[in-house]
Amino acid sequence: MYQDITAIILSGGKSTRMGENKSFLKIGDITVIEHIVELLKSIFSDIIIITNEPELYEFLNVRLFSDIYKNAGPLAGIHSGLINSASEKNFIISCDIPLMTAEMIKSIVDYPSDKLITIPKADGFVQELCGIYSKSLIPVIEKIISDVQSVESRNSEQTKRQCKIHQLINSIPVTIIEKPEILSGYKENLFLNMNNPDDYELIKGMLQVNNSGVV
Repeated sequence: MYQDITAIILSGGKSTRMGENKSFLKIGDITVIEHIVELLKSIFSDIIIITNEPELYEFLNVRLFSDIYKNAGPLAGIHSGLINSASEKNFIISCDIPLMTAEMIKSIVDYPSDKLITIPKADGFVQELCGIYSKSLIPVIEKIISDVQSVESRNSEQTKRQCKIHQLINSIPVTIIEKPEILSGYKENLFLNMNNPDDYELIKGMLQVNNSGVV
């Protein structure tokens, strides 16, 4: 178990495409967020959830924090997580990738890198919300968000659209693991995002197959 790395779960999205809060959709007997928390508790000694509805997550008995910058998208969630973390090194994960495994997380955490961000590329996309982020990124993130908000202060939705994580990734040296198949435990679809009802049904079916021992 990692004692010097904080796990930060981002659960602040509005789940517009899903039509309901995807954190509380059930896979088997437990909710998606319970599944993610249980997975991370087997790996990390400290876990934080970033949510703008903390009262809904109190039953999980982990530390809860809201965005400090409002209406600034997932970059604000990363910022709040890093602000409230006690460790320099942090594992960021979105709540909507329930196929993720402990073996893959450990492979990402242990990947050799001297950069402030280490993230994999899988399924044709850089997986911005499943990787290592350093607490030292705080001033960089604050500048990005503040610059956008100063220009778009009259339109919070425009601000949210512009505060993209790729702005952070493009502004500093980053380690991108270009071939995730070199990581221990890599399987296709591990990084599949649960964004809409079709994704939810697909992921439920895949987890049921995996749990039955059928590959």
